[in-house]
Amino acid sequence: MRIALGLVAVVTVLAVTGSGPGPAPVLAADTEVTAGATVETEPVAHSGDAADDPAFWFDPNDSSRSMIVGTDKKGALETYDLAGRRLQRIPNVFPNNVDVRGNVVVAADDDTDEGVLRIYLVDPATRRLSSAAVVPTTVTAHGVCMYRSPKTDKLYAFPNAVSGRVEQWELTVRGSKVTAKSVRLFNLGRAVEGCVADEASGALYIGQEKVGIWRYGAEPDAGRTRTLVDGARPERDGHIQADVEGLAIAGDRLYASSQGSSDFTVYGRMDNKYLGRFRVANSGGVDGCQDTDGIDATSRPLGPAFPTGMFVCQDGYNVQGSSVQRQNFKFVPLDRVVQPIGEQPIPYP
Repeated sequence: MRIALGLVAVVTVLAVTGSGPGPAPVLAADTEVTAGATVETEPVAHSGDAADDPAFWFDPNDSSRSMIVGTDKKGALETYDLAGRRLQRIPNVFPNNVDVRGNVVVAADDDTDEGVLRIYLVDPATRRLSSAAVVPTTVTAHGVCMYRSPKTDKLYAFPNAVSGRVEQWELTVRGSKVTAKSVRLFNLGRAVEGCVADEASGALYIGQEKVGIWRYGAEPDAGRTRTLVDGARPERDGHIQADVEGLAIAGDRLYASSQGSSDFTVYGRMDNKYLGRFRVANSGGVDGCQDTDGIDATSRPLGPAFPTGMFVCQDGYNVQGSSVQRQNFKFVPLDRVVQPIGEQPIPYP
């Protein structure tokens, strides 16, 4: 059985014993909020560990037409509307992570020896993705995040590898095509995947799976200076139970998937102070999220179903009744996450 829906804080003093298709305990003496998902997407086509990472595309004219781009790393890139219905399926690709800025979608596909960035453009009128470039990377692209520099307005993508290597690519859109050039390369030395870049602060956050969350600079000349935001247990003292997986930013908050405890940690966006944690529980007929890989979040209003924004998470165990179905993504109104932990988020873009 999973934790029932509720927006009250619960305190547990259990030690972490691992994750699975039941509610994993939170870290010792920590306070946790539970928030119910209200929508789930259609399952991906492939069984096993297939769904991985979601990202928002925002409709510039009608926020209720915004959509989620999600990865089926066993063979497709998919898009979903805000009711969870599949809009498009691009087969015969193997994207692990995906991110979006404006109408540019970048997916990290590590099915080849070197890995590639698969770059798509969204037609806002039809909400259809079309291929704009395939870029071989110096790293074996596994995770990816994007960044639009407030200094230069240049667009960047950060593919990273399970080896710990991170590369920064400058992307240039010309009509229906995108060109790319590598502008930065550094190495964390051990497995990374989840990352998110912040236009408000110029920060690049990278999740080193067994170690914790690092904060780097996102500009190409930022070098290798870094700060540890939070550590991952059992290797380091911190609030995350390894692995560190998806990272996301919304409002005044930074979110991380604490995969080993099947919940999510929350930090201040600017000062990176730890604020609390929450679990996405089942709500009515909608299952919650456990053993989560990728996440995304936004404080933008997304129509009547999500007026204060949304948190979306990959579900490692998509339970329907007494059976486990193919994996999918779950949508949570952002106020269910924000209000129990603290103040309403600042509406950053």
